[in-house]
Amino acid sequence: MKRRAYLSLGTNLGDRAANLDRAIAALQDHIGALIECSSYIITRPWGFSSDNAFLNAAAVFETRLTPSELLRATQTIERQLGRTAKSHAGHYADRLIDIDIIFLGNLVVDTPDLIIPHPLMAQRDFVLRPLAEVAPRKIHPLLHKTVATLLRTLVLTAP
Repeated sequence: MKRRAYLSLGTNLGDRAANLDRAIAALQDHIGALIECSSYIITRPWGFSSDNAFLNAAAVFETRLTPSELLRATQTIERQLGRTAKSHAGHYADRLIDIDIIFLGNLVVDTPDLIIPHPLMAQRDFVLRPLAEVAPRKIHPLLHKTVATLLRTLVLTAP
């Protein structure tokens, strides 16, 4: 069964635009056809301090992969592109590439290895801004709000 995979991509090391370009090309090769990609936006690090600004994007792919297959594919691509460690227990650091699964169709997944929709997406400007470019009317299956509404709410409540 085909589903749309909504992914958030970010990088703050090296040639950031090239990192995103390579990740999107690898995702097309391994998970399915690219439907749409947002513009690349510059954002500040979230959850840690760094002198390196991030370049973020959102991309939508059509895939036949299961949630666990999609997770394995994104993690493999991250490693192939030079990411050596994932963040653990809220400890974030600079990274060559980060690929997060935001939505997979309307599935809700809650396992020890994977939670979909991404549990922190509604708190992250760097996820919602590019996602709102490509899927403003996509409805969060648990919050029952559109991506555009989640972004407006975040902007209104930001300090």
